[in-house]
Amino acid sequence: MSFKKNSNYLYKNMLKAKQKLSTGIAAPALVVMGWLGISFLPGTSAIAVSTGDYRACASRLLKAGITAEAAASACARALRPRDLSSCVAEIEDETEIAAVDALSTCIRAWRPEDVGACVVGISKNTEAGNQVLDKQLLNRTILSNCGLSLLPRRYAQCVVGLRLQIENLAPTQAINTCIDASNYVSGYSPTFIPANRTDNTIFQPSFPTQPIPNNQNRQ
Repeated sequence: MSFKKNSNYLYKNMLKAKQKLSTGIAAPALVVMGWLGISFLPGTSAIAVSTGDYRACASRLLKAGITAEAAASACARALRPRDLSSCVAEIEDETEIAAVDALSTCIRAWRPEDVGACVVGISKNTEAGNQVLDKQLLNRTILSNCGLSLLPRRYAQCVVGLRLQIENLAPTQAINTCIDASNYVSGYSPTFIPANRTDNTIFQPSFPTQPIPNNQNRQ
């Protein structure tokens, strides 16, 4: 009888130890799984914030007169949807450029807000005066150049600054001069010939050369 009681006692202790061990392993595992779920699974608030950019983009483009299909396509392709719609809306509100034309330029820009500021700044500077014969052509040029410039804000500062300082400088001349200047890298000379060298200097290798043996001399 004593042997049977001892066996039952040992068996019960083994079961208790097994239950404690399984509980100790499962609890940390559940904690880790819960932490992973909190850290990596997107929450509703994060999704709501992200969708707000696209909603704002579509709303502003529709108000500017862009069709629903074009607005959906443009906002879906945009890296910064809010900036895209701001670019189009600003140009449409502050200039005589149509929203459809502005959208075609803003959608290709890396920083649409800079393009919008560029177009508006130059347009306001050139809208007064009788030096412009074809206003529509000028607007298309401004829109195109601001879209092509790598630094649209700096390009606009160049155009406006030159016209403010130089009397009777035509808008087209300032626009073309500044876009041409933006093609050069500041601080570098167009020639790469050192000052202490002349054009007649010929480069000669200093390492010895050996003639390649003729194949006919081989046996």
